[in-house]
Amino acid sequence: MTESEGPGEAWSAVLAAYEQHLRAERDLSAHSVRAYLTDLESLALHAERLGVHDPRELSIRTLRSWLANLQTLGRARTTIARRATSARVFTLWLARTGRAPADAGALLASPKAHRELPVALSEVEVRGLLDTTAASLVDDGPRGLRDLAILEVLYATGIRVGELVGLDIDDLDRRRRVVRVFGKGRKERSVPYGLPASEAIELWLDRGRPSIANDSSGAAVFLGVRGSRIDQRAVRRIVHERLAAVDGAPDLGPHGLRHTAATHLLEGGADLRSVQEILGHASLGTTQIYTHVSNERLRAAYKLAHPRA
Repeated sequence: MTESEGPGEAWSAVLAAYEQHLRAERDLSAHSVRAYLTDLESLALHAERLGVHDPRELSIRTLRSWLANLQTLGRARTTIARRATSARVFTLWLARTGRAPADAGALLASPKAHRELPVALSEVEVRGLLDTTAASLVDDGPRGLRDLAILEVLYATGIRVGELVGLDIDDLDRRRRVVRVFGKGRKERSVPYGLPASEAIELWLDRGRPSIANDSSGAAVFLGVRGSRIDQRAVRRIVHERLAAVDGAPDLGPHGLRHTAATHLLEGGADLRSVQEILGHASLGTTQIYTHVSNERLRAAYKLAHPRA
């Protein structure tokens, strides 16, 4: 059997039931469901090559063989760790629903994933980004107003690019300067933003958006050049192009501005739990990576400034 043929009948039936469970009971996004199923289809194909044609026969030995094979194929540690997590969640579901006699993945360990520290802009680089964008407003017209508002909102709130493009006008509480965001799994949170972002939003909504909007605009806050809701690719292009005009700034995308917002919040004295809520992280551990970034920057500043560093 080749990988393109997909898993056999027994595995396919169970994976179809699991997909229904993920969509209906766990309320996961289509992207997350697809990621889970891709991981488990890989497991199913490996298991069948070992003669395990029914998920009820799955064992810890088969699971470990699968992860070892992924390592042999040169898969990244992060990929292997994610697939191990997918397998553990799946085998627990198998056992709980009576589709397997026991939880085969209960003792399955994940390889420790090496976490790269996220790259963040300095405050000087952020000022350069926003100032150069603001300076181009006369030449760029509505597009410049939109780009400035996008950059200000991304940096002020730390929201994800997918959350930004999904914003509707009613999601903005313009008086209180709070934006309602629908994050992963459609979880709702409210994120404050400051006066510079507020001013950029007002300029865009009052002077920029009306000149681009048309029947396809709907309630979208940010629009593409043809008047419909802007897409993620366009926002990424905007961030890359605007950063390219800043001398010495690293080439980052929207997620880099999210990293930057989190890092600057912590460096400014915000507590970790508040930053977690602002970013919409399910786990505090995910937010803690930014404390390492702040510590690295402190160490670098110490080495530069202290006479006995």
